[in-house]
Amino acid sequence: MEDKKYVSKKELWMYALGAGGQGMIYATMSGKISDYYVNVLQLPLMFVLLLMLLARVWDAINDPMMGMIVDRKSLKNGRMKPYIIIATPIISVLTILMFLSPNLEPVPLMIFTAIVYVLWGMSYTLADVPFWTLPNVLTPNSKERSDVISFTKIINSIGSAIPEVFFFIIPLVVGLFINEDTNPIAFGKMKYLIIAIATVAIGGVMYVNSYFHIKERVVLPDKKKVPGQPGSLSRIFKCKPLMLVVIMGILSSGRYLVQAAAIHVARYSFYIGPEITDAMSLAEKTKAYETSVSAVNTLFLICTVVGMFGTTLLMPKLMKKFDYKKIVITTCLAGFAASVITTVIGYVTDLSSLYILAPFIIVQSIPLGVINVISYAMICDSLDYMELTTGVRENGLGSACQGFINKIGNAFATCGIIVLYMVIGMNPQDMLSTETLKFAFDIDFGQRFAMFSLVSLIPGISMLLCSLPMFFYKISGKNKEKMLADLKAKREAEGFAISE
Repeated sequence: MEDKKYVSKKELWMYALGAGGQGMIYATMSGKISDYYVNVLQLPLMFVLLLMLLARVWDAINDPMMGMIVDRKSLKNGRMKPYIIIATPIISVLTILMFLSPNLEPVPLMIFTAIVYVLWGMSYTLADVPFWTLPNVLTPNSKERSDVISFTKIINSIGSAIPEVFFFIIPLVVGLFINEDTNPIAFGKMKYLIIAIATVAIGGVMYVNSYFHIKERVVLPDKKKVPGQPGSLSRIFKCKPLMLVVIMGILSSGRYLVQAAAIHVARYSFYIGPEITDAMSLAEKTKAYETSVSAVNTLFLICTVVGMFGTTLLMPKLMKKFDYKKIVITTCLAGFAASVITTVIGYVTDLSSLYILAPFIIVQSIPLGVINVISYAMICDSLDYMELTTGVRENGLGSACQGFINKIGNAFATCGIIVLYMVIGMNPQDMLSTETLKFAFDIDFGQRFAMFSLVSLIPGISMLLCSLPMFFYKISGKNKEKMLADLKAKREAEGFAISE
């Protein structure tokens, strides 16, 4: 079973391209929503903070619920893939509504925003949990499964970077319709709406297309509650390897700041452009400001892509050669060291140049690529362990753990950004409006450096913390080999069902 390959190259590519489309949609929300809510819609900071926190509490309920639904019963054309067709139109519409910027009074606007944001999270769960459970049923071969995951995450990472390209190009298009120099808020609203529409048009098609080209081969019977048998959640919580991966994922939440906070750092920590003088008009200053924000954000994107995506490309080879836990521990400690150096250099140079920081930002982005890929593979291994030790495999609920980790991570990142605004006393309405504009060099250095810590020291500390649970993770080396051999024998003895 371990030697036979089940997934064709075409099927692999179609599944991976679907992940790329999903990555586009998720990156547009997770990477830009805080900037959109805070600096474009200029919603109250406390409202945004509470919205993110309460929405994640709800996710703590609906993610496991979706996992149990997926595990419990098959639909007409499979157990996982039908949800791709069901969820795609819903999440596409809600993504556009999220960036619609309706002309409402503050209270109705907050109500509209909250409803759309919560519904978006629920619809994404409907799509995400089944989709990332699919590697468990595409093939029973654990080595091939790892290859599927690593390659798919490469394409998913590429898809996640495409909205950043839109962020650089689309303002040029928006400028044909709205004068950015005199109305930066309206300009920002139109920019984000077009980015959302472009993301949905391309990403949604890529995602839904995967439905027609993938096959669920590992056929599991519908679950029935057996009296005296532990419940699904009980099995999840008692699976020590899985819980260690979940803890690692939660502790690594700071890694999301490197991407989510980049636009905020671009607005308030650095300035790249011509010297600003009192003789310049507000329109000229605004244009210089927006050009700088775009340039700094792009530089951060390049550094992140080189570090994260470059590592993602290497992950298939690394995962074949080294234990997963060793890869996580080594890269996370390297990322922490790089973040300390980045922070120190930024402080001693008064954030005068982003270019000298670039190499270290690249290194501290390496764990992003590692954890994005390897956590999925480690969860699959943990489910193998659960199947071997309990006789039951909670595929959907296990995938829900990864979805929950991702959402919690992004929520912590976004909430951390909002909390920092509040702690350092920065009010976006005082920074950017049609009457007022403050540049990075107009802001107190302490505020600038605090904002910079969102992409330097804080992610590094998170990397250090997330490496600690891995010292207790035992599915590696000879232990993993023995587990897979025992599971193979168990499956063969029980007549494990696999369709060709």
